[in-house]
Amino acid sequence: MALYSEKVMDHFRNPRNVGVIEDANAIGEVGNAKCGDIMKIYLKIENDIIEDVKFETFGCASAIASSSMATELIKGKPVSEAMQLTNKAVAEALDGLPPHKIHCSVLAEEAIQKALEDYYNKQGE
Repeated sequence: MALYSEKVMDHFRNPRNVGVIEDANAIGEVGNAKCGDIMKIYLKIENDIIEDVKFETFGCASAIASSSMATELIKGKPVSEAMQLTNKAVAEALDGLPPHKIHCSVLAEEAIQKALEDYYNKQGE
């Protein structure tokens, strides 16, 4: 059996939503000191809807694929829905990750949560 699913390889080779949003109103950055992966998520939220999302990830194939899939799962969604995104949902959307790479989907969840915290802090909530 292959180590990675076709979806993981597709999101690694052709990541969606890569880049920076210059006028982002929410930014979340997380890292894993053990493996060295770093994820930064940029959100542009208008009327409580995630209008745009971009990411920068330094890491392995699983980290890049998890970032790409996570951004796809929240783009165009209400903030309340994005807050419910779990690492399990990211991993399932990628048709699974190897057990030793699950932490990559956890980082994606945490980066989005950090960005949403940033958004609410800037809103004064």
